[in-house]
Formats: sequence, C-alpha cells, structure tokens
Amino acid sequence: MSELSQPLVDLNSYAFSGRQSAEVDDLSTLSAESKRELRMVGVDVDAASDRAGTFLQFDHSTVHCNSSRKGVEVLGIKQALRKYDGLPEYFWKGMDPDKDDFTRTAKQEELHGGYFIRTEKGAKVDEPVQTCLFIKGQNVGQNIHNIVVVEEDSEVHIITGCATSHGVTSALHLGISEFYIKKGGKLTFTMVHNWGEEVMVRPRTVGVVEEGGVLQNNYVLLKKVKSVQSYPTIYLNGPGAVARFNSVIVTPAGSHVDTGNRIVMNAPNTRGEIVSRTITTGGTIVARGEIIGDAVPARGHLECKGLILGGGVIHAIPELQGRKPGVELSHEAAVGKIAQEEIEYLMARGLDEDEATSTIVRGFLNVEIMGLPQELRDSIDQTIAELNAGNAM
Repeated sequence: MSELSQPLVDLNSYAFSGRQSAEVDDLSTLSAESKRELRMVGVDVDAASDRAGTFLQFDHSTVHCNSSRKGVEVLGIKQALRKYDGLPEYFWKGMDPDKDDFTRTAKQEELHGGYFIRTEKGAKVDEPVQTCLFIKGQNVGQNIHNIVVVEEDSEVHIITGCATSHGVTSALHLGISEFYIKKGGKLTFTMVHNWGEEVMVRPRTVGVVEEGGVLQNNYVLLKKVKSVQSYPTIYLNGPGAVARFNSVIVTPAGSHVDTGNRIVMNAPNTRGEIVSRTITTGGTIVARGEIIGDAVPARGHLECKGLILGGGVIHAIPELQGRKPGVELSHEAAVGKIAQEEIEYLMARGLDEDEATSTIVRGFLNVEIMGLPQELRDSIDQTIAELNAGNAM
C-alpha cells in the first residue's frame, strides 16, 4: 500500500443498529471515567453551566441536548428535522450525497443523530457550545449529520469532540457536517479527535460563507487511530468572506491520516488561509491543502510544515489554483527534523536536551486554542513529553 492509499473500509464489519442509550438529563450522573473521556476531547460536563449549550451522542442515540444562553439554539438533528419540516434550506443542500461511497452510505443508512446549532441574528454568544460524538461499543458504525447555521451578524464558538470509550478499539464513524455562515456572521469551530487504535473515521464537511462572514476552524488529533480521511471544502461566496484553518496532527506507528482543507474563493475581497503542523512518530500523514481563486481581488496562503521523529511518512500536497488574473495565492511546505542548532541554542540557556526538544515541539504544534479544558491541555503536554521520550534526538 502506498502512502496515499487508505486502508479499505468493510461496512459489513460494523453494526449500524442495536446500540441505543437512555437519555441523560443530569450530566452529574455520568461516571467519572466517562467524564474524563469527554474532557479529553474538550467537553467538560462539570462545567456545563459555563457553556452556552451541550450536546452528547452515544453510539446510536442522542442522550443529552440543551441550550442555556439566549441567542443560540441547540437541537438533535432528528428533532430539528421534525421541528423545521425537514430543514429544506440546509439538510443535504451543501453536501452532494453522491460525492463518494461514504456519503451514499450516510444517506442510505439509518440516521443515528447529530446536532443542529443555530444562532439568532445579531447574537454574540460569549460562552462556547460543546458537543461530543461518542462511540461506546465495539465495532459500532455511527452515522451522524450535523448542521450549523450562523445567522447575520452573530458569533459563536463550538467545541466538538469525537472519541471512543476506553477499551473500544474498532469502530466506524461517518459524519456529514454542513456549515452555513450568513452575512457578517462568525463561527469558530474547534474539533478534537481521540479515537481507538483500529477506528476508521470518514467525515465529510462542506461550508458556505456569505458576505463579510468568517470561519475559523481548529483541528487537533494527537492519539493513534487506524485511519482518518477528511477534506472539508469551504466556499467563500460573499464579498469580504474569510476562512482560516489550523490543524495540529500527530501520527504514531499504525496510524494513517489523510486530511486537509479546500477553500474556494468565489467573491471579491475574500481571504483564505490553511496552516497545518504535523508530526509523525512512525505513522503516515498525507497533508493536503488547496486554495482556488475564482474572483479578484482575492488572497490565499497555504502553509504545511511537518516533523519526522523516529520514522514514518509525511506526504505534503499543497495546491493553488488561480482562475482569474490578479488573484494572489502563495504556499510554503517543509518536512524535516528538529534542527540541532535550535536544541543547542536552548541548552546554552539552561535547558537540558529533553526540555529543549519539548519546548521546540510545543511551539511547533501551537495548541493554545481557546476554550479547551485544563485536563486536555495537560494531556497535550504529556503527549509532547512522550514524543521526546520515545524519539530521542
């Protein structure tokens, strides 16, 4: 298998029915282990009072859903489809169900859940909304559809975690996500993945940003997973629209992560930026990125940097496509190792070699993302320490 080839997914190996869970009205009744696992993907149920809303999906059931602040609505997707007569403006409107085998499967299989989040026009939602798509059973197939609508001149931050429970090694996650950001709206979307070692992940995401709208997307993957294949596409369809992507990815041996972002600038004065930081310690990373300029003036920049620590493959594929005279597109890509002179510079200032390496890796990954629980930030620091311990320079 070449580094570009993903492991094959046998849909018949996963159970798409029979994994229903009871509703959880009181989040304090969750076990300590469940709470810890949720915190590891940025969802802190003990701090739910400091969140604008909380959504939890366990296997095939939506188990908790609430909004606690004015200006934002949080519903399970099935509830939203009933309430809004099928969501004809949004449901499968941005995403082509015939895009590939996984979108067709998601369309044909029973819909297990997912969230519908919508802001009110002009609302500035100060606290983040937190969501988690959680798999608790072995060999479960989970089929999710999420829709986010940011109305005119409103702002919201969504922290979403995707994870498997301790002891679950094999599962399949199919996730369709559609983002609609209206005129002057701003969405900050932070996703943290923490899957099991044999889990297959096939999310498909599309977004439309209207005039003056902003999408800021953060993605964090630090633990072993069998296979991730993800390539969100965002269309900047209104003048002055902006999209920014930041990705932080670590792949241990046995992980195959093929991910990236595409930004299509369809209107004048639009801006796009894609920045990825990747580290392999034995796994494979295919780091893709594409910016398409189809209007002027428009500016885009793509930056992909990777470190190989102790083995593995990083395949960077930056693409720029200018379709109009006058578009301004740039990219830089670099794959290598930590420079010895950087380590020696820090050691000359009192750090030992491990401390110097940790400092460089921490700065390289740049995971200071707003709103993540302290336990998750501590876990990131622990991951960095483990990288150094297992891959001495």
